Amino acid sequence: MKEFVVYTAMRIALFLASFGIVVGVMALVLDGRFNLFWAVVLAFLISGVASFYLLDRQREAFARRVETRAAKAAAAFEERKAREDRD
Repeated sequence: MKEFVVYTAMRIALFLASFGIVVGVMALVLDGRFNLFWAVVLAFLISGVASFYLLDRQREAFARRVETRAAKAAAAFEERKAREDRD
């Protein structure tokens, strides 16, 4: 589960960084006033696109871990099924 924690923490950090940048730019452009809703929406979109490119390695590591665990679970299920058929 280490891969999950690392990927999730990096996504959250990327969102918070995006949010800070968006709020800063909006505050500069709009003389200190900004709409929190639109700041969150823009930060969410920006961090989503950025994570697609920047967090590719972490996402792949997490996917490999999930695939390995699923393969082990499927093999164990097939083994139990075969043992049950013999009995």
